Amino acid sequence: MSTFAIRTESLTKTFDDVTAVNAISIEVTAGTITALLGGNGAGKTTTIAMLLGLLKPTSGKIEVLGEDMVRSRHRVLGRMNFGSPYVDLPKRLTVRENLRVFAGLYGLRHPRDRIEELSTALALEEFIDRPTGQLSSGQRTRVALAKALINAPSLLLLDEPTASLDPDTGDWIRSYLEEYARETGATILLASHNMHEVDRLCSDVLMMKQGQVVDRGPPAGLVKKYGRKTLEQVFLDIARRDDDEIDRSAAQ
Repeated sequence: MSTFAIRTESLTKTFDDVTAVNAISIEVTAGTITALLGGNGAGKTTTIAMLLGLLKPTSGKIEVLGEDMVRSRHRVLGRMNFGSPYVDLPKRLTVRENLRVFAGLYGLRHPRDRIEELSTALALEEFIDRPTGQLSSGQRTRVALAKALINAPSLLLLDEPTASLDPDTGDWIRSYLEEYARETGATILLASHNMHEVDRLCSDVLMMKQGQVVDRGPPAGLVKKYGRKTLEQVFLDIARRDDDEIDRSAAQ
């Protein structure tokens, strides 16, 4: 079994004359929580779409859970999932009905038990039989996470998992993700603009800019490398400087 849950080699995606992802080679160790960071347009969403098998790479290789995602994605799709509060679920269906649909798509043998388990774990009981379109943004965020966990995935890809949550609920969700990763050995790839969240959850950070991975390392290591006090300051450094400036700062 590979020690890497995700492995890419010169992964590239172009749309007409625009290169969204430019020859990135990354490795994400199995059982870790890793952050994928970058400003708008950095290439994060396109990278995640290729990891999920939703987009075919223009060139390069992509391996997930030991399988080639271009040739053999059917072998691992059932062991993966994706969650984002920005992807709407059918609004007329209740939360329970939505979760039942996704449980069916993943072929769960005991969907009712799994839905009840997630309802308790993520405190959905109060609104699980309410139409999804009637939920608050914070409630939708919790439902999106429940949907992402419905099949108890070995690889979980998350986009802003605590968006729109109050500080207490956000902290609770982070604790839940830490416990899930620890108890199941799952790998989590996390895209977030919440640097406190990244600093707390992630053992490794991939920094993207203009379709490339421009740096990587543990949060504390990057803070030290760039001579800053916080990871947010490092993020801003990379987002605002040109490549030559980043290289000089990192070398100091």
